[in-house]
Amino acid sequence: MRYMMMLRIEENTDMVPSEQLMEDMGKLIEEMTKAGVLLDTGGLRPTSEGTRIQLSGGKLTVIDGPFTEAKEVIGGYAMIDVKSKEEALEWASRFLRIHGDGWEIVSEIRQIEGPND
Repeated sequence: MRYMMMLRIEENTDMVPSEQLMEDMGKLIEEMTKAGVLLDTGGLRPTSEGTRIQLSGGKLTVIDGPFTEAKEVIGGYAMIDVKSKEEALEWASRFLRIHGDGWEIVSEIRQIEGPND
């Protein structure tokens, strides 16, 4: 079963990952890779560098960032292949826990539809 873990963050904060956090994240990513669970992962650039394309009433509108109305944004993702939803939730929980008490992060976990689900 493939799942997408989307990491929602408050973009306009002073929180910068510490060296320890980056080291711990690297270890977890390595563990997930060795376990054959991690398919892909990455952090996303700020919304100030992004663009939205909206379709409404048959008309396309292109909007360049930043998107000031957005409080929370998707700051990163991981695509995983696991045996169950519970396993997906455990990996997501482990990822969130390594951030410690100072972070405010939400991980939205959703199953990917398709031939491998």
